Amino acid sequence: MRAVLLLGVVVALGGAAARAQGNPHTYWLNLDPAVQAGFQRFNNADFEGALTAFQQIEQQHAGDPVAADYVLMALMFRELYQQDLLDTTMYAHEGFLTSKRVGVEAPGVRRQIEDKFQQAVRESDARLKANGSDKDALFARGYAKALHAVYLGMMDHAFVGGLHEALGATKDHEKVLQMDPQYADAEMVVGVEKFCAATLPAWLKPVGRLLGLSGTKADGLRMLHEAAERGTITVVQSQIASTIFLRHDARYTEALAEQQRMAAEYPHNFLIRLEEANLSKDRGDGWKAIAIYRAVIADAGRKGYFVEPRTQLAWFGLGEGLRGQNQFKDAADAYAMATKQPTCAAWLKKRAEQNAAEMAQRAQAAPSH
Repeated sequence: MRAVLLLGVVVALGGAAARAQGNPHTYWLNLDPAVQAGFQRFNNADFEGALTAFQQIEQQHAGDPVAADYVLMALMFRELYQQDLLDTTMYAHEGFLTSKRVGVEAPGVRRQIEDKFQQAVRESDARLKANGSDKDALFARGYAKALHAVYLGMMDHAFVGGLHEALGATKDHEKVLQMDPQYADAEMVVGVEKFCAATLPAWLKPVGRLLGLSGTKADGLRMLHEAAERGTITVVQSQIASTIFLRHDARYTEALAEQQRMAAEYPHNFLIRLEEANLSKDRGDGWKAIAIYRAVIADAGRKGYFVEPRTQLAWFGLGEGLRGQNQFKDAADAYAMATKQPTCAAWLKKRAEQNAAEMAQRAQAAPSH
């Protein structure tokens, strides 16, 4: 189920990239300059700005399920970002899967998200009822299901419900690719499913086959690369998915190279910059990671450099990096700084407080020189 969670990070870290007008293998609305501008805001983790832009687009295209998907995506990831749930470090250990932590949204947010999800599915179904070969409506329905799966998994730990939605999304997008093999955006969700099917533990593989999960890592990465090369609204998402899966297979050098290219292209995306530090840490370049975390924190202090940076994530990551270098006192200080950030989610604050206390004890017990 970690795949569903990481797909959420994938979607949140990156959005659309511009493609030439007249592309017959994507929905025409994806190529609208206003949509591209909205995704550019999303690319830079400006979820509030993206939401405003997409709501305006939906008003102009009432009844269009793709427009509803844009709004659903922005609603969801604005909330997940505010809950500090979009840092891949939080999903690096199996402990997350058994955690009892459940997110608590701002009042009314859950209703907004559920209503928008149902609307997107309803509008897609209406178009499919009129024309069962409407590949754009199939894509829209599958994308809505994929987004809903992400939210159920990341916010509620509702893995059964999330898996059900994820399988439905894959089925829809596989049908899109049967109709149009060049419909590259549909390759992202299918590529994620294929890679994840290949990484199931041996005891779960029979269950996966019964559920229709199949594929190889190579197939999954190939489809993600194709989506990144030829897609319209899943380009950056697919690049990030590739880095996450390369990281899964301990192919850190390849993953970091890709992440560095994205960080150069989107230097004002707080999450992408943070992930560069996370990958450096995972590769074993502890001091390099520490330097990047500190650079991200410094940039966050520059007015307007990032949009609403969640600096507690960078401070927490810095604490993790310092901990790995046995710099216990400095690690305790970094964790403590995470707790002091005014936007730190309650669950992360508790975790940082526990780590700070542990590091302070280890610092006191360490022999002096």
